Amino acid sequence: MGEKNVSMAVNLGGVRMQNPVNTASGTFAFGSVFESFYDVSRLGAITLKGCSAEPWTGNPAPRMCEVPSGMMNTVGLANPGVVGMVEQYGEYLAGLEGRGCRVIVQAAGHSVEEYVAAVELIEEHCPWASGVEMNISCPNIARGGALVGGTPESAAEVVRAVRPRVQRPLLVKMAPVRVPEIARACEAEGADALSLINTINGMSIDVRTRRSRLSKPTGGVSGPAIHAIAVRMVWEAAQAVRIPINGMGGIASWQDAAEMILAGATSVTVGTANFYNPTCAADIVDGLAAWVAEQGASDVNELIGAFEC
Repeated sequence: MGEKNVSMAVNLGGVRMQNPVNTASGTFAFGSVFESFYDVSRLGAITLKGCSAEPWTGNPAPRMCEVPSGMMNTVGLANPGVVGMVEQYGEYLAGLEGRGCRVIVQAAGHSVEEYVAAVELIEEHCPWASGVEMNISCPNIARGGALVGGTPESAAEVVRAVRPRVQRPLLVKMAPVRVPEIARACEAEGADALSLINTINGMSIDVRTRRSRLSKPTGGVSGPAIHAIAVRMVWEAAQAVRIPINGMGGIASWQDAAEMILAGATSVTVGTANFYNPTCAADIVDGLAAWVAEQGASDVNELIGAFEC
């Protein structure tokens, strides 16, 4: 069976993608900068850098550093705000949707109220978007910095508040904690799909200065170093819920992406690899199609969750 005869279309909770390859928020900006490397409309979707209701300046520099097999960041979700994003990139993003690549807008917040404000602006100003992803890995400033979605109860609270205000598919980006419980809580409150995993908290110390290599003591580790953990958590989530999973974490090749699909992911998301291999996501589209054909399948959906122990 040739790869041209293979169907690669997937349905991520109502976001109908021409293939299962997506890009991770914060690693692909708003898409346009990658057009000089390849035709971004070849991808199934892109997830925009998280936007809050009001612009955020983020954390001071240094915000990023390399660590073995990956990187660490404490960017602090710097963004121009929903309206600012639309003013700068709305025309391009509407055109990208028209070219066949789905656009998922990510909402960021530090409290339930901030998430509600962000999604209401997205609904008003982003009619071209195919879906909304809510990043519940942000710290809740009003509650001492604990993760907004760090417990099943807190995750349920924010999804419950946002769900009635979003008229299109709602994805929830989870923190890598208590995965089965939080996945079930999000599903129960009406999430259409789950995205996981986000970065894993880590530290990197300059042994000469005895200071953090970032402006904060800790930061989020991403890249190949966390891939095996991410595959395990995607599998756990897929066992816990019926809604689709958007799997991410250290994906740098079609083989990494195929692992996620076998573990139960409907779509796969390329993050850190975009920084050092800007054509990575496009390469994975081609590699996955060849893999599906090699497996003797006619449709990539046949391989979702096909892992056998």
